[in-house]
Amino acid sequence: MIVRICPLSPLQLWSLSALVWLHATAGLQAADWPQFLGPDRNGVSGETIRPTLPADGPPIRWSMKLGTGWSGPVVAGGRLLIHHRLGNEEVLESLDARTGKPQWKSVQKTGYVDDFGFDNGPRGTPCISGDRAFTFGAEGRLSAVALADGWTVWSRPLGEELHGNKGFFGFACSPLVVSNRVIVQLGGTDGAGVVALDAEDGRLAWKATADEAGYAAPVTQNLNGRTRIIVFNREGLVVLEPATGAVLMRHPWRSRTQASVNAATPLVAGDAVLLSSSYDTGATFLNLAGTEPKTLWSGDEAISSHYASLVPGDGVVFGYHGRAESRPVFRCVDLATGKVRWTEAGSGGGSVLRAGNTLILLRDTGELQLATASADAFKPGDRYQILGSQTRAVPALSGGIFYARDRAKLVAVSLADGP
Repeated sequence: MIVRICPLSPLQLWSLSALVWLHATAGLQAADWPQFLGPDRNGVSGETIRPTLPADGPPIRWSMKLGTGWSGPVVAGGRLLIHHRLGNEEVLESLDARTGKPQWKSVQKTGYVDDFGFDNGPRGTPCISGDRAFTFGAEGRLSAVALADGWTVWSRPLGEELHGNKGFFGFACSPLVVSNRVIVQLGGTDGAGVVALDAEDGRLAWKATADEAGYAAPVTQNLNGRTRIIVFNREGLVVLEPATGAVLMRHPWRSRTQASVNAATPLVAGDAVLLSSSYDTGATFLNLAGTEPKTLWSGDEAISSHYASLVPGDGVVFGYHGRAESRPVFRCVDLATGKVRWTEAGSGGGSVLRAGNTLILLRDTGELQLATASADAFKPGDRYQILGSQTRAVPALSGGIFYARDRAKLVAVSLADGP
């Protein structure tokens, strides 16, 4: 049952929808997709793509074989980066985004072994900022690499240095760069649940909380004119000050079972944030404008995200409800109230991006499908198989090309707008 603790007036609902739209479209003029979930870390692109696919499938610009890992591609300045594992090495590769032509490789040794035999990583998606890229490997190594030639500027085994807890599936945070800070969830003991390093030289800037790490990526939020860091760790929400790491707010939100994780990235909407988790947990929508979080609604019946993050629309959110291995469904939920607008059963799990009024769904079976971003009903479009099974890495969209990977291959698929 949805628990609505603070109902909103019609004027507040209109304002909330406007705030969501402004946040989702701000700063999306460039075609770059430089970090996890895109420019604003919410899965939204400012590009316009074709509304239909050719009968024989979308054109594949290029493809390449990959090693293991669920790290997603990122694109900036015509350069694509992909982080994967080959043998006992984690390899960051740079390619020409339009042609797939190799440019350079940066290699780090690794001995990580997944306790459950799923995948030996890496799982965190790189972040491009300025003339550098930042990676976080499955053993907890945070590295800065020069974009021009792949030279390792600095590299630190944070998991070892700060006694990080690898959790169930290794270290998997996608780095966030705020000003000159590189921020990751580490889950380290002695107050190193979240750490920030100086982006220039890799020195420890601060560490905060003693919480175990979650698998959700940190995001930023503007609250009362100031930038804040939003972290969804294993215990719940933590709001941090970027320069010092000072804890400003907390809100518990974790599973009722021990064998659980919080993995879906928080969705920022103006002064509010939406958290969603699986394992009989569900979602909670919190207003953070005051000194303490205020619950607007919460419940397990709205949207229960296993690992895939939610994408905003016009006053609604789109995403997968239910655990990936237990027949999840795709649905649309009213952001202000938590009311389910519609559900598409039998869809299976996957990820979703939005480009204008088009949803781009990538099923975990490797099937690509387009759909209209409608709050009224699921309006499916064309679909085509582009990858194999276990397609869990978050894709990217840049310059009309959709970049996606499974456990063995990366493809560049043309979705450019046209007839």
